[in-house]
Amino acid sequence: MPDTKQLLEEKLDLLFECMISPRHQGNWGMDMDHWDWVPGVGLISILDYGTAGGQDKAMNYLLQWVERNKQKAEGVKVINSMAPYAVFPELFRRTGDEWFLHKAQETAAWMLEDAPRTREGALEHTVTEAALFPEQVWADTVYMAVLFLARLASLTGDRGMAEAALQQTLLHLRLLQDPETGLLFHGWNCREGSHMSAVRWARANAWITLAVPQIVAGIKGLVPVPEELYSRYSELASALRSCQGTGGLWHTVLDRQDYYQETSGSAGIACGFIQGVRHGMLEPSYLGSVRVTLEGILPLIQDNGEVQGVSGGTPVMPSEEAYNKIALFPSLYGQGLVMQLLAQALNLDLDLGLGLGR
Repeated sequence: MPDTKQLLEEKLDLLFECMISPRHQGNWGMDMDHWDWVPGVGLISILDYGTAGGQDKAMNYLLQWVERNKQKAEGVKVINSMAPYAVFPELFRRTGDEWFLHKAQETAAWMLEDAPRTREGALEHTVTEAALFPEQVWADTVYMAVLFLARLASLTGDRGMAEAALQQTLLHLRLLQDPETGLLFHGWNCREGSHMSAVRWARANAWITLAVPQIVAGIKGLVPVPEELYSRYSELASALRSCQGTGGLWHTVLDRQDYYQETSGSAGIACGFIQGVRHGMLEPSYLGSVRVTLEGILPLIQDNGEVQGVSGGTPVMPSEEAYNKIALFPSLYGQGLVMQLLAQALNLDLDLGLGLGR
């Protein structure tokens, strides 16, 4: 059996080289050089890769990326485009460059003061595409925007910002969590008072499962975190563990075992389990589910570094069946969520017992 650490390192290097390759220019799902959520998830993931593996090349790439793309951020003020800013607090820590801090604070001020809200006070999910979702709350927002607020609050010690991150996290959990199953619906329409198609979509659950432990870790020294958040997260994780599919992956609609299994959501959920264990929100037994997911996902990383089985960009769809018809193709968020899973597994420094050949 190959050494687990060596195997993970080799796969991480493949993922990284694929993500930064210039061959993807103009490809919506794989082109790093634009300012939106897709490359934003890629950046967050490359930061994880660099931090977990001590990879200077990853940190250097992040700095180069910002230099190349920072002008593209001007005038892009939507929730989905906040994702790239999540790396700014750490880049400021490492470089001392005040520009990162100033830009992050300026962007956070827009989120807190001017970003559209629903009648409940939740951030409305706004996007760069020519589409409007008035008074809609999506699970995606917690990862794309609230995680950034928590990281910046942790850096600056801003209690008001930490409180805002906490309240947004709680609001999203309250509005999206299904009281019957513990799973999350993809979205909530405040105007209609409904979950629209009421689908428990895997990647929506992944965004929140992955983000919440990191948000809590960033703010708990600044504001008290209520028991409600811990209990809701525990209920979510338990529900997810109970519907994990054969082979370690989750189905794109979590409670439809006849639908295809989806890689990015599965990686995000499993990585969220690691984060939950690391930050004391989940029992170590959840690492058993992580091991099975890793065994299922590693063979899906091709020799050229592309990850198979990743569903395309997905708004709230009109029916369960529509989610199962979303096309599969490589994307930076798929690459990234798998990268985060492998990086966090590497960082555990545990032999997960992967029964895999190389």
